[in-house]
Amino acid sequence: EGDRQFSGSPSLARFRSVSGELLFVFRVPGAFEGKMRALSPWIRAVNVLCSRQVGRKTRLSQCGMCGTAADSKSQPGFGLLFDIDGVLVRGRTPIPAAKKAFQKLVNAQGQFVVPVVFVTNAGNCLRQTKADQLSHILGVSISQDQVMMSHSPLKMFKKYHDKCVLVSGQGPVLDITKNLGFSNTITIDMLREAFPLLDMVDHNRRPKMPPSPPVNLPKIEAVILFGEPIRWETNLQLIIDILLTNGNLGTAHQNLRFPHLPLLACNMDLMWMAEAHSPRFGHGTFLVCLENIFKKITGKDLKYEALVGKPSEVTYHYAEYLIRAQAEERSWRKPIRTLYAVGDNLMTDIYGANLYNRYLEERTSRKSSQARAKVASGTGTSGTTVSQEVEVDNAWESELAAPSATACKSVLVCTGVYNPRTEVPADHSESIMETVFHGHRDFRFDPALVEPDHIVQDVDDAVELIFEQEKFVTP
Repeated sequence: EGDRQFSGSPSLARFRSVSGELLFVFRVPGAFEGKMRALSPWIRAVNVLCSRQVGRKTRLSQCGMCGTAADSKSQPGFGLLFDIDGVLVRGRTPIPAAKKAFQKLVNAQGQFVVPVVFVTNAGNCLRQTKADQLSHILGVSISQDQVMMSHSPLKMFKKYHDKCVLVSGQGPVLDITKNLGFSNTITIDMLREAFPLLDMVDHNRRPKMPPSPPVNLPKIEAVILFGEPIRWETNLQLIIDILLTNGNLGTAHQNLRFPHLPLLACNMDLMWMAEAHSPRFGHGTFLVCLENIFKKITGKDLKYEALVGKPSEVTYHYAEYLIRAQAEERSWRKPIRTLYAVGDNLMTDIYGANLYNRYLEERTSRKSSQARAKVASGTGTSGTTVSQEVEVDNAWESELAAPSATACKSVLVCTGVYNPRTEVPADHSESIMETVFHGHRDFRFDPALVEPDHIVQDVDDAVELIFEQEKFVTP
């Protein structure tokens, strides 16, 4: 194409391969046109070389002058799920190994060489805010689509999006609920302002004057717990009041009807690691308080419509959906078959990853059973059917599509909650529930679920280990 472009000064010369791919562009003054024409034999030689590459079905990409072949081996078949607190940071202080690890995960253009999602049980900010914080800490560009907060799966709970919901937590809770799809939200502070006589623990916050008539708030239809609140006594009191009045604070406590109002809780971490030497109370501790107060008053167990955030399966399913979306955006055709979850907490990160791995294994086994049943049915064998329970996949698969992964590997780091010097009692019958299991009440203790696939010192060692396991060479 080059010779046809020499019609002015300066001239634009485009040189293409026989396949039509643009190889390079020259902008030259007219005085050099003759010299450029003299390069034509050399250009034809390059065309021949490139056409041979095309003949070998090697896709050329624009890299340097004539591109480099995109090797399928450089396309990842795995994705990484990183916890944040105790893995990348402690409070606001970065863990030194984090920046080193992420230098291995991006190329010279700052693009991730493998799909990465940050899965945190924090729920006190928007995803974009967390992405900006991580970008600053790690020195790489991170988008909100790579961040998963504990409340992110609530986007799928669409049947509550139009209901009037009470939200407990801290941070911009109204912005968070709106971002998740909820259209009618009431906060604890709004509730307290409307009914000031209900919050009586702190004497300094009691009304000094007779309060105005209560504001006519709509009936609460569900309660969402984002994370640990600032004033626990206020939140505990008003949430119990809402449950015992069936959402109408203008009335006295009633004989409780079961089931009570739907309750959706995010983040079950009993403890989490900040700058202090020892772990701090998490939202799971607040839930323990709420559950025990409710049972003491009513004699019945508090029931959750949903528990999201780690270690719930739906959280990892949603994270895998984000991993697949990244791979598709980058045009990586290799299926994502393995997830690696890197965390510091046995009871959330490791338990959750292993629980999801068990789900993936059971799902694979179920598909095999269905295939065998179809084959048997096709050959006329009678009495071989797959039960309805086996045929029905989990409800969230209809929202997110079926997972492509067949395994989820857990990697434990020693920079956060996990203390490698703590010994687990040899006899599990000796109060193991009290001394070891810090998981939520509704998740049973299973020693196999808190056993990590790998234990490493820090996140940089984790990345090195994963690359070695996958025999992955960065492009």
